[in-house]
Amino acid sequence: MAPEPVLPAAPPTFREALRFWWKLGFISFGGPGGQIALMHEEVVRRRQWIGEERFLHALSFCHLLPGPEAQQLSIYLGWLLHGTRGGLVAGTLFVLPSAVLLWILSWVYATHGQLPWIRSAFLGLQAAVLAILLSAVLRMGKTVLTSPISGFLVLAGALLMPLRIPFPILLLGAAVVGVVASRVFPRWFPPASVRASEDLESPPRDRSAGRTLGLLLLGLVLWWGPVALLGLWLGRSHVLVEQGLFFGKAAMLTFGGAYAILPYVSQQAVGHFHWLTAPQMLDGLGLAETTPGPLIMVLQFVGFLGAWRDPGPWTPLLAGTLGAAITTWTTFVPSFLWILLGAPYVERIRRQATLATALRALSATVFGTLLYFFATLGRDVLFPQDRPVQVVGILLSVLAWLALRFGNWSLPKLVLSAAAAGILSGLLRGAG
Repeated sequence: MAPEPVLPAAPPTFREALRFWWKLGFISFGGPGGQIALMHEEVVRRRQWIGEERFLHALSFCHLLPGPEAQQLSIYLGWLLHGTRGGLVAGTLFVLPSAVLLWILSWVYATHGQLPWIRSAFLGLQAAVLAILLSAVLRMGKTVLTSPISGFLVLAGALLMPLRIPFPILLLGAAVVGVVASRVFPRWFPPASVRASEDLESPPRDRSAGRTLGLLLLGLVLWWGPVALLGLWLGRSHVLVEQGLFFGKAAMLTFGGAYAILPYVSQQAVGHFHWLTAPQMLDGLGLAETTPGPLIMVLQFVGFLGAWRDPGPWTPLLAGTLGAAITTWTTFVPSFLWILLGAPYVERIRRQATLATALRALSATVFGTLLYFFATLGRDVLFPQDRPVQVVGILLSVLAWLALRFGNWSLPKLVLSAAAAGILSGLLRGAG
């Protein structure tokens, strides 16, 4: 097993971490794969706050849960560094900039329609994301590909992704294969060894039954309390109550990322509730892809337009704002609950050799899914089926990787420069 990177003698202060999470919220473009690569680049490679293996274990756990795995990973990492307050801050700042920006874009869209310059900026952002994801894939591969069975699990994760097997089932199978292989073929997949020094990486966390029950009850009240109050005030049939109930239930079904749940959400929002039209749903997806934060943030756009079209006693802007707020709240609050409940037990599991071996197998499979995401994103961005080969995108991707690899550019500088280059290329094509 390759050793983890050496961690700093002192962990970051809460103020240092706060500045980082705030910055990350503004540059976390590229969907879950790109956002995970961003966190890996900053937290593991540049700052060395978290070890490589521990990062992959946290990521494996997040893949088992419903909801946006990139946001859940930020909550987990924040919790590792500074406990509950660290997790709350990291998860909130991961979503907040995107929520505010998409709220503004939703209002502009509702009043003025599409914004062509956003699509031009998106090309540059995607090029930067491809470069960041490639850098993360190359670095993670050194930790994951340590044995023949690891290579098999990576390949299995990459090849089984197109079959849309539910993530929990895929990862459970990988865990079983890893544990069995470590006992039957120990030379091909050595059992994990747990280092006592790992206990020093973070302070101990309370795993008492009372703490777990109290957190569960508090989380459920925070999650569903606003919906219940709206129902008492406005009635069960009001659009805000319908949105709160629908998206709260959808938050429990989003295994496998945003693309797995979007067909269901689109069918219900367009065909059943009539909150928006099918072309508007596609436009909302485009807006969500061009903003930082999780792609599932498109649900906020759905909530905004749905309430905008049926404002009731309020102005369309106020109704749309309330629709966006209740949709965002019921979609993302559960992620805090899952992580803060489960992370202490995952940390305990890491210190048990058999379960640590299973987590290592999960990490290999998750790495395979990242390879698949990188390959499909590169194909869709650079070689789209309905358009010519994106020569500009290829050039920007290469330049972005060179700037990251040899120029050691900071991520904000890389992302902003790529977006500006995308807008400039769009203007030049328009002028031509």
